[in-house]
Amino acid sequence: MKVLVTGAAGLLGSAVTAAFRASGDEVHASVHAALDIVDAAAVERRVLAIRPDVIVNCAAYNDVDAAESHPVEALQVNAIGVRALAAAARQAGAILVHYSTDFVFDGETTRPYVEEDEPKPQSVYAASKLLGEWFAADAARYYVLRVESLFGGPGVRTGARRGSLGTIVDRIMRGEVVPVFVDRTVSPSYTPDVAMATQALLASGAPWGTYHCVNAGSATWREVAAHAARRLGLELQIRELTLASVAAPAARPRFCAMSPARLASLGIVMPPWEDAVERYLAADVQSSDAI
Repeated sequence: MKVLVTGAAGLLGSAVTAAFRASGDEVHASVHAALDIVDAAAVERRVLAIRPDVIVNCAAYNDVDAAESHPVEALQVNAIGVRALAAAARQAGAILVHYSTDFVFDGETTRPYVEEDEPKPQSVYAASKLLGEWFAADAARYYVLRVESLFGGPGVRTGARRGSLGTIVDRIMRGEVVPVFVDRTVSPSYTPDVAMATQALLASGAPWGTYHCVNAGSATWREVAAHAARRLGLELQIRELTLASVAAPAARPRFCAMSPARLASLGIVMPPWEDAVERYLAADVQSSDAI
């Protein structure tokens, strides 16, 4: 299979690229400097030159707070760029895989979100990602995979953004006080597991549409940090944060856990987040310390 990965240098992009290459697929990994998805003409040229079977879009404007003051930039990458990819995918007859986010929900619930729940974005970033979901559907053959709280994978070693968990683990290992939200509930997503699920979904022939692609279960960030510290055998010193106590420019959903049950119904079972954190610590953190 011929696969074009955009945003290949990021935390998720590097994991997706590694997974497809390990499966023997022909992977064309494009970083931002080589392919700016906002440039529709460049996207069309690249896609028609490669003629991929699948386009996996990992490119995104992920600075949630900066998006509030830079809405045009966020919309260009998270929405207009996706429209360009969808148009090129349709022209080339390719499947488009696009990753979205839990932020499309308002967080005003007490149980994990399912795909049928109505999105209610509360920030510029969230609105731009929801628009991207709608534009992805222009590809006709498409999967939108909502992920959240990404961590782990090859990007850790290649300089990609660490994600919240990576930052927490760094502080724990340095014996520092860790500021964590005690009132935000999440379903962390281990990038190698997301990449695995992406491959499995493509192989399944499942109906086109939206799927929640997160590790099973949910926890507050305090609970996630405590689990990581226990597995590392280190003391956890925390500074408790609440959404009300942090004056962030962009609103955060309070309860943003998502259910991967739809994937499970296809036989694609996402491991529990606790198991994913343990594998992350063993493979990406402790092993890198030994190098």
